[in-house]
Amino acid sequence: MQNDTSPPVPPFDGKAFVRTLTSSPGVYRHFDAEGELLYVGKAGNLKNRVGSYFLKPRMEPRIAAMVAQIARVEITVTRTQGEALLLESQLIKSLKPRYNILLRDDKSYPYIFLSAGEDYPRLAFHRGARNLRGRYFGPYPSTYAVRESLSLMQKLFKVRQCEDSYFRNRSRPCLQHQIGRCTAPCVQLIGVEDYRNDVRHAEMFLEGRSNAVIDELAEAMERASKELNFERAATLRDQVSPLRQLQAQHHVQGASADMDVIACRIESGLACVSVLFFRNGISLGTRDFFPRLPLEDATSGDVVAQFIAQYYLDRPVPRELILGEAIPDQDVLAELLAQQSGHAVDLKSSVRGDRAQFLQMAERNARASLTARLASRQTLGTRFDDLQKILGLAQLPRRIECFDISHTMGEATVASCVVFGPEGAEKSHYRRFNIAGITPGDDYAAMHQALTRRFRKVAEGEGMRPDVLLIDGGGGQVAQALEVLKTLGVEGIEVVGVAKAPGRRAGEETLVLADSGRELHPGSSSPALHLVAAVRDEAHRFAITGHRKRREKARERSVLEDVPGIGARRRSALLKAFGGLAGVEKAGVEELMQVKGIDRGLAERIYASLHG
Repeated sequence: MQNDTSPPVPPFDGKAFVRTLTSSPGVYRHFDAEGELLYVGKAGNLKNRVGSYFLKPRMEPRIAAMVAQIARVEITVTRTQGEALLLESQLIKSLKPRYNILLRDDKSYPYIFLSAGEDYPRLAFHRGARNLRGRYFGPYPSTYAVRESLSLMQKLFKVRQCEDSYFRNRSRPCLQHQIGRCTAPCVQLIGVEDYRNDVRHAEMFLEGRSNAVIDELAEAMERASKELNFERAATLRDQVSPLRQLQAQHHVQGASADMDVIACRIESGLACVSVLFFRNGISLGTRDFFPRLPLEDATSGDVVAQFIAQYYLDRPVPRELILGEAIPDQDVLAELLAQQSGHAVDLKSSVRGDRAQFLQMAERNARASLTARLASRQTLGTRFDDLQKILGLAQLPRRIECFDISHTMGEATVASCVVFGPEGAEKSHYRRFNIAGITPGDDYAAMHQALTRRFRKVAEGEGMRPDVLLIDGGGGQVAQALEVLKTLGVEGIEVVGVAKAPGRRAGEETLVLADSGRELHPGSSSPALHLVAAVRDEAHRFAITGHRKRREKARERSVLEDVPGIGARRRSALLKAFGGLAGVEKAGVEELMQVKGIDRGLAERIYASLHG
């Protein structure tokens, strides 16, 4: 065996590297010796900015700690500072470097959707890709805001919100018509033109033109009164009155149509960014964000600048952003947002009047939310400390994983894996495993398969290793976990079974320690048991959700797949047209023929297959 005589890799010479750099704007990336990305930054002058890391005689400890790890620097030259800012935001969002401020927000935002191309369009809640034919209003800060708006629209304009499959199969008005929230277009109790007029008013209202709606309705009310059509006049009056009340309550005096108010507070290593959303002059509510803060001395201005760049990168941008203080690169950021949105965007940090009051409101929200988060974090820390103590661990556990199995009489078995750390649930690390090739209902085999698939990657040097592995079950389930880990050669993981108490009484669960077989009964007052129960319940919820989705998908597909002549495209068209398999089962031959690609012969075969 020959000795490795290759010379050691020389340390990175930052000063020599800086001499090769251009003075153009661009983005730089710091990597360590393992190739891990440490930091992404932008620069108006790459030579000067990158040089600041290597040419200064003294620097802050946090910067020095990062610079000591740099083994490679990569640069990308851009034409403008705006391009550099955009590229920096994209890279931070996609690569999540260790030393950058990172906005952790993976949720898609809800919209109100108004369908098009129909005699009787519908208003609906929508989340996800906006590829349906119609208009989208939003985004709204929360599901609650959309639901409240839709409820209001039902009361004011009575535009239908039911699913198309439900709408097409009605033979009499539904409860919404009986309580005065729908004009029953499903049974033609309202004409197409009158309904379209209601839709037009709803659309105007969602666009923020409530004054124009009120004026039109008031004029129609007076006209009906002059024509002695007092019933019609009373109906219009009942629309105008709540519209005026709503406008008085929610309209932002002196504000532009679209505006977001952003405040930030940092305390004890945590940051909270609170945003108040105003669209079309109406308040849509507030939402709080908690960006990751790897650098202890990050200022609120730094956090807000990174928040704006990352948050509005792929979302609609309002015309005004009201800020608590001036932020770095404010003018460049405003120019970039204008280019992205196609309209001017003003970033204002010195405001008076109503805007100042809204800013104070956002600051109070940020302060209250951060206080609550810190209290929750302290509680979570207490629970982790107690878990370390009762399990006898040498160190505080940094990663807990829990597995659970869900199925219905052995059908569509799904295993879940959820992950918790000292900050709480780490949902981006959650995993589901569709179980196959086992005897239906064999939970031991299902657990064995899921654990093997999860920890095979750990054995191969990939993925993160948990400190504590929770198994929902007693000795049998724990034995499966030990067997898998032993077979794969994975060591150093504390395996704990969570056995339910007799009668499934909460707070009386038994913890089974795999290594010793010892059973612990922490009791209902134990913070450690509270943590274990929360993780176990989350694994259970995640498993059930995955199982239901898999079961419903299998059932919807399998029945139609048995029909000759039904491929993926026609099956999809049927399910979409009738809102699922239940709607297809209710449809007659003539209704089935209305779906594109379904002739009479095929419709009869589908009907016969679904009805025996």
